[in-house]
Amino acid sequence: MVAIDELIHRAYLCKLVGEDGLMIVESMPEEEVTDEFLAEKTAISLNTVRRTLYLLYEHRLAIYRRKRDPDSGWLTYLWKLCPENLEKAMEAEARRLISKLDERLAYEKNNIFYACVAGCARFVFEEASEANFVCPFCEGSLEFLDNGKIVECIEQKMTGLESALQH
Repeated sequence: MVAIDELIHRAYLCKLVGEDGLMIVESMPEEEVTDEFLAEKTAISLNTVRRTLYLLYEHRLAIYRRKRDPDSGWLTYLWKLCPENLEKAMEAEARRLISKLDERLAYEKNNIFYACVAGCARFVFEEASEANFVCPFCEGSLEFLDNGKIVECIEQKMTGLESALQH
């Protein structure tokens, strides 16, 4: 059995494959197993097991090999976890998040925003001006929105992720 002890690893896997997927990961023995074996062992549907295994494979957290039955010609997939790749996968995810946050930060810094006083939506200046500063949803007025807190929050998240990568 693979034990996922660190909370950060559990959280990452849970985000990646969900609660059922985490149960599948923790039920996998060290040796190769079939998806049918895992479905039977965990009482989780075969489709969910297969989806989980393929997600893990896409993130280099599992590998498989195919074995052909000489009599029937059927292919059997034998799966094995690669827990040694967990840190690399988490680093790649952190870098992807930093990139997305950087894009969002640039968007927030390069635009002026107006928001509906009733809270319907937020608009960039061009959209607000085209609508004559009237909300197209509720006809309420659009007022200037200081997005400084949003910028600050994004910068804090980026700093946290970047410092985590350096450790």
